[in-house]
Amino acid sequence: MSWDDSDDKTIYKVVINHEEQYSIWPVDKENAPGWKDVGKQGTKQECLDYIKEVWTDMRPLSLRKKMEEMEKEQNNDNE
Repeated sequence: MSWDDSDDKTIYKVVINHEEQYSIWPVDKENAPGWKDVGKQGTKQECLDYIKEVWTDMRPLSLRKKMEEMEKEQNNDNE
């Protein structure tokens, strides 16, 4: 049995976790723990296109915050 997206009639939703990482999940399934809906539903491709549009920084939130802290510290040291 092969997986062919053209045969996939599943409606998906876009979900996000606490690290602001995105994924898709079937609308008829309960979200995995730690994931919440962002309000976008559609075909697999529509959901993936949405994620591609909005998820412009692939770094996890905790890493982005840490890097910002380090940059501020470096700027303070240079003053």
